[in-house]
Amino acid sequence: MPGADLPVTLDDIRAAAARIGGFVHRTPVLTSRTLDALVGAEVFIKCENLQRMGAFKIRGAYNAIARLAPEELAKGVAAFSSGNHAQATALAARELGTSAVILMPEDAPRSKMAATAGYGAEIVTYDRYTEDRVALGTALAEERGLTLIPPYDHPDVIAGQGTAALELIEETGPLDVLLVPVGGGGLIAGSAVAAKGMHRDTKVIGVEPEGSDDTKRSLESGTRVTVPVPRTVADGQAVSVPGELTFAVNRHLVDSVALVGDAEVIDAMRFAFDRLKTVFEPSGATGLAALLAGRVDNLPPRVGVIASGGNIDARRFTELLGG
Repeated sequence: MPGADLPVTLDDIRAAAARIGGFVHRTPVLTSRTLDALVGAEVFIKCENLQRMGAFKIRGAYNAIARLAPEELAKGVAAFSSGNHAQATALAARELGTSAVILMPEDAPRSKMAATAGYGAEIVTYDRYTEDRVALGTALAEERGLTLIPPYDHPDVIAGQGTAALELIEETGPLDVLLVPVGGGGLIAGSAVAAKGMHRDTKVIGVEPEGSDDTKRSLESGTRVTVPVPRTVADGQAVSVPGELTFAVNRHLVDSVALVGDAEVIDAMRFAFDRLKTVFEPSGATGLAALLAGRVDNLPPRVGVIASGGNIDARRFTELLGG
């Protein structure tokens, strides 16, 4: 089991699973003989694109908000996000009887903005290339007396995200490798705690877009590295520096990070649509992209992939696949 000095434990993830179990979906695990033959391994894909609000983020947001004191719930919550955490916080807040104010970049996908507003949240925008969302979000929460629910750098958020890997391994049994998309690091941190807590020999490999390789660089250097704000089709992974808490977990438990290009991500989205009959958003397809592009050396027999989300509108989907 991972060391007890980490900010999140397997027991925390199991407690989160019990807390959110009546609210989130236990998403299906997809298999494909065609995919297995292509990559030379048995592959199990955890389809968080079929989760409530279309992504894994609802797990962490709901777990964190559900743990707030009644007086905190009464005042409301705030969050900053490019899209999926925004929607998750808005939906969880609505379901738990509180309000949400969400800071979103001006160039966030229109579909994600519309969905966030549709769940009842107030949206405040900023320029992600010139303004600091953490500073802005923190100031916004303090001004209005709200509780800030970060997208990844929070123990309850990390524990909630880890329930996706917990469910996957409960269904499939031990995995040799688990591939997880990396943005701020919350999903892979929770996944690594769950995977290695259940089967210590499982290798956990993160997948980042090229140009958004802050976690890869950070793990290689042993300290958090900041990269320029990346421009990538995988907008949910456009993060310039790993979270403090997430890096504290990932530097101990993540074995390596693979990088994929935008064209490889789009190819994976196309493969998922054509051959697996499912829709992944770019960030949700990066794990599959790493497999199809051969970015993981010496692939072992049993491989898990977390497909983190499917929040992409029809116009953007066809633009990417048609381009």
